[in-house]
Amino acid sequence: MRILVTGHYGFIGSNLISHLRSLGHEVSGLDREIFYIGIWKDSLEITLKAINPECIFHVGANSNTMETDINTMMAENFDFTYGLALWCSENNVPLIYSSSASVYGNYDGNMNLYAWSKYSAEAVVLMMGGVALRYFNVYGAGEEHKGSMASIMYQAWRQQREGHMVVLFPLNPKRDFVYVDDVVSANIYAMLNYEHLGGYSYDVGTSDARTFEEVMELMGVTYRVSDDVSIIPKNYQFYTQADPNRFMQGWEPKYKLKEGIWKYLEYLNKEEL
Repeated sequence: MRILVTGHYGFIGSNLISHLRSLGHEVSGLDREIFYIGIWKDSLEITLKAINPECIFHVGANSNTMETDINTMMAENFDFTYGLALWCSENNVPLIYSSSASVYGNYDGNMNLYAWSKYSAEAVVLMMGGVALRYFNVYGAGEEHKGSMASIMYQAWRQQREGHMVVLFPLNPKRDFVYVDDVVSANIYAMLNYEHLGGYSYDVGTSDARTFEEVMELMGVTYRVSDDVSIIPKNYQFYTQADPNRFMQGWEPKYKLKEGIWKYLEYLNKEEL
């Protein structure tokens, strides 16, 4: 198949595109540089016509959960998604959208700007018949470039290598950590079963919320827990856990937290050499 992956230089996009090519698909990438072209809407139309994809995985996004510029966030996460969804709807092309568990909000149901942009874009995708995959806390090979947006696993590993103590947030947050290979498998499953899945959103996680302390212990990382609640960002999600009843029927994750961490550490330690 001719497949287009947006955000192909990113963490999830690069893993997905590598796997798709290993399966023999003809894969093209599209990244955020198009946002900086003054006539990006026209450029998008021209690009899509030239590639003529048979399926689009829309992974690319502004993933900065601390972003406060509404115009930037909505242009990159909503407007661009709307353009893709409209083109896919008009050309009968499957669209698989990378959404986020952030759309569930925090304990009070409040969302930050990033979550709102994903929720709004997801609504458009579903309205036009696409599939939305709500990723929980993704970690794994290829996230090294993400800086402060990288997983707690990568940040803790890097800090330990640099001789720094890992400091965790207080109040015992728990997250559903999902290995990137499972995210890739969910995308492939959605493509292969699109006819039956279109028009709905699905959780992609392990359905097992774990504390950051548990993660550190599985990694063998020394840490301390801060007692300063002021370091916790506004609208921070203290608890996330995928609902197995919201998984795509027939799909389930392969990696539990321990197995995922072991595989990731093997990759990180090998790369360090």
